[in-house]
Amino acid sequence: MKEKTQRPISSLFFQVCLLCSVFTEHTTNAEFTVSQNGPLTDFEAQYIKHRQLLYYRDEFGENVNIDPSMVFESNRIKNAYIALQAWKQAIISDPFNITVNWVGPNVCSYTGIFCAPALDNPKIRTVAGIDLNHGDIAGYLPEEVGLLTDVGIFHINSNRFCGTIPKKFNKLKILFELDLSNNRFAGKFPYVVLSLPKLMFLDIRFNEFEGNVPSQLFDKPLDAIFINNNRFAFELPNNFGNSPVSVIVLANNKFHGCVPASIGNMSNLNEAILMNNGLRSCLPVEIGLLDNLTVFDVSFNQLMGPLPEIFGELVNLEQLNVAHNMLSGSIPKSICQLPKLENFTYSYNFFTGEPPVCLGLEEFDDQRNCLPNRPVQRSAGQWKVRDSIIS
Repeated sequence: MKEKTQRPISSLFFQVCLLCSVFTEHTTNAEFTVSQNGPLTDFEAQYIKHRQLLYYRDEFGENVNIDPSMVFESNRIKNAYIALQAWKQAIISDPFNITVNWVGPNVCSYTGIFCAPALDNPKIRTVAGIDLNHGDIAGYLPEEVGLLTDVGIFHINSNRFCGTIPKKFNKLKILFELDLSNNRFAGKFPYVVLSLPKLMFLDIRFNEFEGNVPSQLFDKPLDAIFINNNRFAFELPNNFGNSPVSVIVLANNKFHGCVPASIGNMSNLNEAILMNNGLRSCLPVEIGLLDNLTVFDVSFNQLMGPLPEIFGELVNLEQLNVAHNMLSGSIPKSICQLPKLENFTYSYNFFTGEPPVCLGLEEFDDQRNCLPNRPVQRSAGQWKVRDSIIS
């Protein structure tokens, strides 16, 4: 006999049976295989979508059988077992057999699962961390993952997880590192992350998220934000500068508008990568207030105007990339004299002046500008095209 959570029979029961019969028939008549490399087939994607929707309608543990003979060292470990078994059921391809030993009540021995004493009771072991990075696992995240309430680190980058982020993620109240990067998640920005009070590190890059990024994200006490290489399309909000992050990477999305002047309030900022978006207008002089900035990349945008002289006060700056914009005027001498500057890329702009000191930098690129007596510069015709664009 096995113990299973029960609920009244409803129309959902018949929906589940119908879906299972359809899936069984399909897999009987045509083998159900999952591509371990490359995109999912239409059938695989549709199956995942249907299964995730069914799980969303279920309560925690509805789909997990628990053998009465199993002995768990605590209720928290039992909850973790339910969560991990539900997750295992949601996996349709595990080419490296990472989850093959996800069997039995000793969840602390499962591959990729790490246990530690509970923060509120050191006498109890709990699941404190998950690391399935580079597993090439295909599947989705079931709502039961919300039972892992003691997890502080959740890393599943470089897999093939798809669907959306479960709403029950809001139960992970002590989660401080969330890495979902390089997967196939889609839909709107996962708003559930805004309800995680301890979150410090957010990495959702290289997915298929789209639409707006909520302004509330920049009011969160995060240390690192990586949302690059998605399909986000929005304008950086005025409260952008409220963020206390040390690293922010927004590259390769579809932004528009300006870099807010509030960026000057980001006193902790070390690295800012805003490349290849739709940023327009001028670079705000407030950037010169970022004393701790070491890397600043706004290349491949549509920025105009001069390079602010105050950038010469960024005494910790090591890498500056403003290439592939429509910037003009002269390069400020003070920038090229920055004591730690190692790489300065300002190619593919319309600069007309360049102090000799810039030519002595360890690495620099000044090609495709309008600089006299320098090789590989723009033609006069290209100058006129630029003037017609900004006029």
